[in-house]
Amino acid sequence: MNDRSAFTFTRRGFLGTTVGGAAALAANPTWAAGKTLNVLSHKVHQTVLGTDAGDLMAAWKSANDADISFTTFDSNPLQDRLFREASLTDTDYGVGYIIDNRPTSDIASLFEPLNDLAVSDPIEDFDDIAHGLVQGMTVDGNLIGIPVRHATQGLFYNEALLEEAGIAAPPTTLEELVEQCNKLTFTSKSGTPVTGMILASDLALFPVMFARAFGGDFITKDFQLVPDPAAMEKGLDVLRGMFESGALPRSYATTKNDDQVTWLQQGRAAFTVLPFARFAQLNNPEQSNFPGKIKAIAFPGSATLAADKPMASIVEAWAMVIPKNAKDKALAWSYIKEVSSKRVTLGMALNGNGPVRVSSYADPALITKNPLAEVEAQVLANARGAFPPFPEAARAQATMLEEVQLAVIGRKTVKDAVASIIERVTPMMPA
Repeated sequence: MNDRSAFTFTRRGFLGTTVGGAAALAANPTWAAGKTLNVLSHKVHQTVLGTDAGDLMAAWKSANDADISFTTFDSNPLQDRLFREASLTDTDYGVGYIIDNRPTSDIASLFEPLNDLAVSDPIEDFDDIAHGLVQGMTVDGNLIGIPVRHATQGLFYNEALLEEAGIAAPPTTLEELVEQCNKLTFTSKSGTPVTGMILASDLALFPVMFARAFGGDFITKDFQLVPDPAAMEKGLDVLRGMFESGALPRSYATTKNDDQVTWLQQGRAAFTVLPFARFAQLNNPEQSNFPGKIKAIAFPGSATLAADKPMASIVEAWAMVIPKNAKDKALAWSYIKEVSSKRVTLGMALNGNGPVRVSSYADPALITKNPLAEVEAQVLANARGAFPPFPEAARAQATMLEEVQLAVIGRKTVKDAVASIIERVTPMMPA
């Protein structure tokens, strides 16, 4: 489900926007800061906080007589380094950035529980932060991280191809999506063979999304494995039917995430599922044959999905944590509060970050820059991770995908594949 490459980053100033006040304070202080907060993160977390000419943290640095020193790594090495630092007797790092599919109970125990701090020294309008992201950082009843960035999945479509096929509007239900995908499995007027939808076969988020469209799931947040087997079967039946009709490419078993982007850009597929942040890339006139024609909506649930059980898209998120062995936890919490504020959250969003606050999406500056802001906010409100973190999560995902592929390409019945998922994954589940 990982798609951090989806984000693009700009270095715009903020004068004339709601965060203009921060830009006025952007100049580096001329004095030496009295203390330094060491932060362990991905480079993007540093980048979206701005440059010297538009430093979103300038006011915080001045008020706290502090500087911020970032040590950055790519995602997996970053997590390894963070967990190693947090396992030492003490660490020089006050804040680390963690991915929401990593904190098992053992890993979560390495970080400061934030429940009490969130009450005694609260973050601005904490309830504005998407509930599903907060849930993803709550382990064994303890809030261990404050969400700071997300990638939420949406349904992308090529409007030009829909119009060519005589389809006036994108689908509002999963059943309509399947119908349109079948109709859009054709040869376009340009002579390009088109498949209705393209999905990577090696990412759990897609079969999970189709199961959720019927009210099912793979693993719930309280570790129920396939809580509704019939719903999972219905989701996989849809995927198998699309493969059989040609609405999924014959190369489904070897399709990767990057293929989804290129096929949509080239007009070889009409629909795909990607993070909303891919919008700019998909419409980039230097890369896409359909700039301005690739749009996105919320992934639709089945017409049979209960009204009180809204479709829950997949979201992956980053959060800020404080190692239990950190030396200055007060300074670390102060940093987290500032980065989590409405002002800084919006500023980071304008720099390309996926904002964790629902209110950010209503800001005129962000709406101007991101035409999908409104729909993304609606999707984010109900989104949650593909599955919760646990020690055997990676193996469980691989096992599930193996069975899904066999079912989709017709080498196993859907019913037998779902039964095998339950049988094979059960021993991997936490006790």
